[in-house]
Amino acid sequence: MQNILVIEDHQETREWLVSIVEATFSDADVFQVGTLEQAYSWLSTNKANLAIVDLSLPDGNGKELLIHLKVHSPETYLVVATIFDDDKHLFEALRAGANGYLLKDQPRKAIIDSLSGIVNGSPPLTPAIARRILRQFQQPETKSTGTALSEREKEVLFLLAKGYGRSDISDLLGVSVNTAATHIKAIYRKLGVSGRAEATLEAVRMGVVPSPGTPT
Repeated sequence: MQNILVIEDHQETREWLVSIVEATFSDADVFQVGTLEQAYSWLSTNKANLAIVDLSLPDGNGKELLIHLKVHSPETYLVVATIFDDDKHLFEALRAGANGYLLKDQPRKAIIDSLSGIVNGSPPLTPAIARRILRQFQQPETKSTGTALSEREKEVLFLLAKGYGRSDISDLLGVSVNTAATHIKAIYRKLGVSGRAEATLEAVRMGVVPSPGTPT
């Protein structure tokens, strides 16, 4: 990580989050803002490798920033840090592009451990949130939501779930970056997901990758 931006309006909580981020990524430059306006201003002249986004901000919903960054800075890794643990906020954030979803009432060490997983390609999810998402996918399907994945698409999904990007996937599978991107788009469409976090959870549900804690 090089530049990390923390967006949180409560100063005490913001400083707490910044201290956690600094402890997790000791070599990174950590910046902090308290409003959407300040975030957009900072982003107009800077790039964030990682953004920690609160959903409830004084001048708007952090989901707006997730959508903005997903479009204008797709390389930015997006993590929500919030008090909201309900399905509405969770799935709206994932659909907006969040790669992870952390609850701020966790112990400091738990959040550090979750964020540390980013380096290894593990989406940072509070355990209770991960269980909630998995339950959603484990519910019996009442209808087909898309065409079955091809074997090649399953290979790409496996690599996506392991944290590999388009360039890595193209190198590993011996295809062009454009072909890798086409496979990823097809996977998202067929699975009805909008980002890596949702795709990873669907990969677990399908058995493409083992669930966390499963012996390998």
